[in-house]
Amino acid sequence: MKKKLCLLLTVLMLLGLTACGGEKQATTEEKGFKPSLDTSVSCSITVAGGYDNFEALEAEFDLFNSYYPNVKLMFTKIDDYNNMIGTVLNGNDAPDIYVNYSWMYGREQYKASIDHAEDLSDPALGLDLNCIRSNIILKTDDGKLPMVPVFSNTYGMLVNNSLFEKEGLSVPTTYQELVKVCAAFRDKGYKSPVMGFTQKETTSLYTLTMYPYFCGTVAQDKEAVGKLNSLDPSAGTYIRPSLEKIDQFLKDGCVDIDACAAIENNYDAVIMRFFEGDVPMMMASGDTVSGTEKRESRSEAFIASPFKYTFVPVPMSDEGANFLDMPNLQFSVNKDSKNLDMANEFMRFLVTSEELNRMAQKKGLMSPTRDLSFNSMYAAFEAVPASRILSPEEIGLTDDAVIQLRQAVYKVGTGEMTIDEAVAAYGTFTQ
Repeated sequence: MKKKLCLLLTVLMLLGLTACGGEKQATTEEKGFKPSLDTSVSCSITVAGGYDNFEALEAEFDLFNSYYPNVKLMFTKIDDYNNMIGTVLNGNDAPDIYVNYSWMYGREQYKASIDHAEDLSDPALGLDLNCIRSNIILKTDDGKLPMVPVFSNTYGMLVNNSLFEKEGLSVPTTYQELVKVCAAFRDKGYKSPVMGFTQKETTSLYTLTMYPYFCGTVAQDKEAVGKLNSLDPSAGTYIRPSLEKIDQFLKDGCVDIDACAAIENNYDAVIMRFFEGDVPMMMASGDTVSGTEKRESRSEAFIASPFKYTFVPVPMSDEGANFLDMPNLQFSVNKDSKNLDMANEFMRFLVTSEELNRMAQKKGLMSPTRDLSFNSMYAAFEAVPASRILSPEEIGLTDDAVIQLRQAVYKVGTGEMTIDEAVAAYGTFTQ
């Protein structure tokens, strides 16, 4: 009798384990992508953008083809993309999906890029928009969503972690710590603890350090944002704190401007100079960081003495660093696509944490998803508290206002203007 009971209990346990396993497997499968269209359908989907190549996206094409083997997906580059995309969308060979940018919204010359965009907020499309950080999702004034971020961008500094470990120093998280660590590096013989591109205004060291700080000073002031956007001359007073900060930053001895002058551009030259191995901190944008891995093998200095490096926010405030969260590349679906259902199906496949993270990792850019911990390069930005995560789109700053800030901090940083002169010149600076 005991043997029979033991045998019965064993059978029941095995059945229970099988059921649990089946339930777990079903749950896992439910979380994965499931085709909603006929998988035997044959068609072509074109994605248009300005990149010379888009290997990370083409890898996603291959994965999508495992579900839809007869769908031909291709990426096509359009020369002079920003000026030509409207013409292409209005032509006979318009793409099914195309790259779009938030700054195009509201500008007449880019109207076609918004008008041709499908409303991706439609629940019927099934896009997992919750996987994307909400502050970089831009809706139009009428509540539509013409584009979805597939990469994001920010400003920060490349940090030579091996150098910090060697010298027994910690990566700074406040401005006071930054000044102290720069002094410590100078005492140890490092001429310029912080370096960056300084030859031109666009994404110069001055912009990279001060734009996040500037956004923090006006984030809660709608009146200031309105005056800044309208290029009201009186709005110069709102950029004064940032001008005073960049002036103080340079006076505190964190940067040797003469040493930076040899860096010829804000991408390749910045990376190759950082790989020399004697720069503790190098100001950079996320776009620049995306090119680091491919250039490791091009740097003789890095090959000879490789080191660990990460990308961290710049701590220009005594309270800590701001994380300026911006969309980098965004996709729109052409609502007039001849294969609209399949174009939407590909977007439904792509807009998930798994695929967006995979593509960002391959491209070397920051992912737009809520999880940044998966990539050690950008993990430091996830530690920034929500109160210090800033989005120009949410704040409402226009590109016109940003141009004024960039020019002003550049001219003060290079000594071309005094702080008072730059404040008084607000609204007069050109691109």
